[in-house]
Amino acid sequence: MTFQKPEVKPTNIEFTCTEIGGLWGIYLQESMAVCFLTYLRHHLQDGQIIPLAEEALQASQSRMDRIKQFFLAENFPIPAGFSEGDVNLAAPQLFHDTFTLSFIYMMNRLAMINFSFVASNNVRLDVLDFFKECIHTSTEMFGKAVRMMLEKGIYDRPPKMNYPSKIEYVQKESFLDGMFGKKRPLNAIELSEIFFNIERNYFSVIITLGFAQVMKDKKMKDLIKEGKKISEKQIELFNDLLMQEDLLGTVTVSMEVTDSTVSPFSDKFIMSMMNILNSIDVLLISHALSVSMRADLAAHFAKIIAEVLAYGKDTFDIMVEHEWLEQPPLTTDRKQLLQS
Repeated sequence: MTFQKPEVKPTNIEFTCTEIGGLWGIYLQESMAVCFLTYLRHHLQDGQIIPLAEEALQASQSRMDRIKQFFLAENFPIPAGFSEGDVNLAAPQLFHDTFTLSFIYMMNRLAMINFSFVASNNVRLDVLDFFKECIHTSTEMFGKAVRMMLEKGIYDRPPKMNYPSKIEYVQKESFLDGMFGKKRPLNAIELSEIFFNIERNYFSVIITLGFAQVMKDKKMKDLIKEGKKISEKQIELFNDLLMQEDLLGTVTVSMEVTDSTVSPFSDKFIMSMMNILNSIDVLLISHALSVSMRADLAAHFAKIIAEVLAYGKDTFDIMVEHEWLEQPPLTTDRKQLLQS
């Protein structure tokens, strides 16, 4: 009797759960980005934005190819993700050219956060090197997008504040107050979180407006419209907070959605993006909660998280109902093995 010997490798350091989870999640996100950027690039006419859009598209395609190599080397199943079947290039332009620039800006701003978080959990050095490259390319494209937005006059800078004249230490417990009576001024960290939450929700309003405009299924359309209302409510809340502090609220973005009612994306793609937007909102609002030291801000953030989680459950249910939600890799069910 002959037995086949296992393949001999120079090293045999298998993936841990952190490498599997990180690579698997990034692959799905990048496959979504490829579909979205392919459609945006197809309709793009602005000669300044086209090279950056092509660079962003190439970066996402390259990351997908690199993750495929990792998985193939480990005999690990490649996620289905999203493909050309999820995008209809024949559909009319849904977003104006400037939205492509806004998308590249926001995509890479969020990518810098996500890649840094994922990289910090990985200990296999080749995977860590991959995520280091991802952080570098996202930082480069973020900078290019900001520069171009400034040149075009469509970037709303974060609020300025006067420099302190000296170093100070907290001397009163009332520093944490804010629910009743007089509130201390916002600190730099809290002001930054409020600004970027407004900015992110403006972006979400544009996305949901476009998706609601082309969605035919009534149940999904109503759910998308509800998501738009949640983002609008956050914008109103945070702008009111700024006005109460005698700080000007941020101005609304220009209208970046066309009048097309033909969907360029599959329903699966649209609901999956809604699901991702929910996850991002929970993550970044939770971060804002963790660094805010005024009690009224903490209360606002906690309420928003609860609302977004409830909304996310409705999105999740629709995706499960239609079998659109790809399941992350599970650990071995030892109880089932022992019973067999």
